[in-house]
Amino acid sequence: MRICSLASGSSGNCIYISSKDTHILIDAGLSGKKVREGLSFLGVTMDQIQAILITHEHSDHIKGLGVLSRKHHIPIHTKSNTFEAIMNKSSLGVINPMLFTPVVEDEPFFVGDIQVTAFKSFHDAVDPIGYTFISEGKKISVATDLGTYNDYIKSHLANSNVLFIEANHDIRMLEVGPYPFFLKQRILSDLGHLSNDRSAQLICELYHQGMSHVVLGHLSEENNMPDVAYASIEYELKNSLKHLSENLRIIVANRCSNSELICL
Repeated sequence: MRICSLASGSSGNCIYISSKDTHILIDAGLSGKKVREGLSFLGVTMDQIQAILITHEHSDHIKGLGVLSRKHHIPIHTKSNTFEAIMNKSSLGVINPMLFTPVVEDEPFFVGDIQVTAFKSFHDAVDPIGYTFISEGKKISVATDLGTYNDYIKSHLANSNVLFIEANHDIRMLEVGPYPFFLKQRILSDLGHLSNDRSAQLICELYHQGMSHVVLGHLSEENNMPDVAYASIEYELKNSLKHLSENLRIIVANRCSNSELICL
């Protein structure tokens, strides 16, 4: 399997996942042009994309969905409540409801030869979810826009070979930063975003010898920096885990461009 973030951050999110014969997008928070450019860099065209899986209805995850669905007629998979919220957003234009396939959390389904399972997430959206992907004996998990986590979420993310996880903010930067108090409280809440420290804790709890890559995503432009996020996670892993593999790679997803293509 392969995974590549085309962009990750509050300005737009889109992730590409594939097996040998299956090509999937998670979210479409970029312009159609940006998505096509990102895929072109990987040697992939929109005509090869077999599904767009949506995590939730916030603009930075869906703003390109209307254009992409109209031009390429790609099936859209998400929760029914989320799709209803999407259909009510006039900024997206007309979306053909026939493209919609409902997702039920904890019930695996297939897109091509990739088994997909959605799991309920914690975020201030209508019905947010994350996803896991299994194919060719490998597992990739994606959990962003995650205010907190519990044993249920950990059970879905367990045994991941690649973990794409949110590391949204540094708590100290957020506390002294320019955001108004109500927004700081929202971000820090259980329906907001994971801090670097909480992300590091979750990674430590999920780590196993088969985990080859951790991708840190959805970094705040105002309240985090790639070097800060990387250092926080690396420090916690090295100090908390006795048997940390030297082969584990930590990657920080780029805000507005393709990140490294990971091939399993």
